[in-house]
Amino acid sequence: MASSSSYSNSPCAACKFLRRKCMPDCLFAPYFPPEEPQKFANVHKIFGASNVSKLLNEVLPHQREDAVNSLAYEAEARIKDPVYGCVGAISVLQRQVMRLQKELDATNSDLIRYTCNEMPTTTTTTTNQGGRRVSEGGGSSIGQSSGFYYHSTWNNDHL
Repeated sequence: MASSSSYSNSPCAACKFLRRKCMPDCLFAPYFPPEEPQKFANVHKIFGASNVSKLLNEVLPHQREDAVNSLAYEAEARIKDPVYGCVGAISVLQRQVMRLQKELDATNSDLIRYTCNEMPTTTTTTTNQGGRRVSEGGGSSIGQSSGFYYHSTWNNDHL
């Protein structure tokens, strides 16, 4: 949490932005220090000072810092992406996880083939529509498992 004594030297970012005197009991001072003026400016632009004040009064004191950090993160995300905000960032990360899961599955498949000495003498590697590498050529089934396979619980059901 930011220093609550910041009001003694200079007004908190909220009071400075709102052009008002920062009192010792200022609700915003512990969460919007004068060193971070853009943090309050973003939150004010998206949510409004009145709504933030109401929210902070409704939240328990030990949860206020987390609430302000969440508001600041969402406000910054909304400024960068006004339509989707945080949801846009989450969607990008989910797609990245799915892509990496497919790559991990393909790599694990290769690892099993290599560790079981089942590497075919003539192999052509292609990519199917799902993004997985598929080997065409000689070699036996991958049904036998070695101790190196990492099965991840991430799949489309979890996203």
